[in-house]
Amino acid sequence: MSYRIFYWLTFLIPTIIIGGFEFIRHDFLLPYMSMEVGNVYITLLTLLLSFLFATWMFHTLKQMNARIIEEQARRAVYEERERLARELHDGIAQSLFFLNVKLKQGHLDDARVAVSAIDNHVRQAIFNLRSLPEEGSLDQRLEKWLAQWSALSGIDVASELHVKDGFFTPTAEVQLFGIIQEAFANIRKHSQAKHSWIHLTTDEATGWVLAVEDDGIGIFNSSPDTKKYGLSMMRERARQLNASLDIQLRPAGGTIIRLSSHSGGKI
Repeated sequence: MSYRIFYWLTFLIPTIIIGGFEFIRHDFLLPYMSMEVGNVYITLLTLLLSFLFATWMFHTLKQMNARIIEEQARRAVYEERERLARELHDGIAQSLFFLNVKLKQGHLDDARVAVSAIDNHVRQAIFNLRSLPEEGSLDQRLEKWLAQWSALSGIDVASELHVKDGFFTPTAEVQLFGIIQEAFANIRKHSQAKHSWIHLTTDEATGWVLAVEDDGIGIFNSSPDTKKYGLSMMRERARQLNASLDIQLRPAGGTIIRLSSHSGGKI
């Protein structure tokens, strides 16, 4: 059932009930029912039917919204899988080509570097794929993912997460998680950092703010591919979250990636 049907039913049903009852009362029931009794009956009848209609309508709307949210979350997960597949293809394909060239040239040291890069790409992709389905609140899943990322990358992570339960929809959580994964993947691959930080806060009135920092060489000194691919993915996710993305150099060295919502309230 569409929202248009609900729109018409909302004002047609009370009109039909009250108008129909008044028509029957005046034409057929006046000799048997006083005006006072009729007014009581129409009030009780309208109340009962309005309650039944509202209960049915909101139950149906709740089911429709649940299906929409589930579909949006499923689509977001599919998009995340597709992104990981592209990243795997691009990273491994380039490394395999480099490996093949170096093996033909007999440069074994360079070939070992390529093998190591392929291994890192595969580990990171598997790690990201495993992190999405876990249960628990967003901050709990992030804490666990960050601990695993730190163990995998050898880069220290300090986290400050203040996320209210239910603040983000499932779709928004997937997009936000993807931004964080992309930011930390860039730190691991390009920053040469030893320490990293993440701050995520939510507020019913002002919205939410995410900041990811590192003490590396700075994103403007990293490879052009990082700027072209990784940042474009984060900007697209930020757009879907109705948020702005800002990139700055840390005064003490490194990079700050900051996202903030354009409006307050939940998303």
